[in-house]
Amino acid sequence: MDWHSIISIVLIVAFLVLLLRFYMKEHRTTTFDWPRFVARVAVFSAIAAVLYVIPLFSINLPIFPSFLALHFDEIPIFVCGFAYGPLPAFAVIVVKTLIKLPFTSTLCVGELSDLLFSTAFVIPAVVIYQKKRNLKGVAIGFGIATIIQVIVAMVMNVYAMLPFYMFVMGFSEEALLAMCQAANPAITNLGWPYAFLAVLPLNLIKDAIVIVVTFIVYRSLHLFLRYQKRA
Repeated sequence: MDWHSIISIVLIVAFLVLLLRFYMKEHRTTTFDWPRFVARVAVFSAIAAVLYVIPLFSINLPIFPSFLALHFDEIPIFVCGFAYGPLPAFAVIVVKTLIKLPFTSTLCVGELSDLLFSTAFVIPAVVIYQKKRNLKGVAIGFGIATIIQVIVAMVMNVYAMLPFYMFVMGFSEEALLAMCQAANPAITNLGWPYAFLAVLPLNLIKDAIVIVVTFIVYRSLHLFLRYQKRA
């Protein structure tokens, strides 16, 4: 494990601890069931990590640059969030990122970006569903979350992710542009043409698949997941 991974792990763990402290402060009158929380996070983190870490479950499409791939680890995170709330869902996002960091091939740039993108996608939808637990709430949540996630992905790719790749990984702008144009010659630069012709369609395809599969899985399992044994 390199020093980038170590620093990233420390920062993510520190952020998760601060989030939990804030949550506990805001819910002092609520009994927080740590064993149940840990068990839920562990189960869904294991599933998400398998979908995230194992290359078999990542799909590269020839119409997109080779460094952009479809991965579906957000499906179990959505199911967890819809069943148990935004805090367990965010904890799963953090844990699956921590599991992936030792295997990073991007000096943690890709993993930390995925953490941000998953948070922007999952948490708004889960929060909305918590307020409106019906099909309308699901539709509104997914719609708003998709818009937020796509905007975040496009802005972050143009203004942060690609510049950081070039700074940290040592890629030249010409090299990255050549990789993009090999997939889509219409991408004329790494600014908004790249965002609209690569980042936008890739995320819309991925989000659509995640939404459909999540809906099917959660509709099939929601009664089982939300069952609690009476004392």
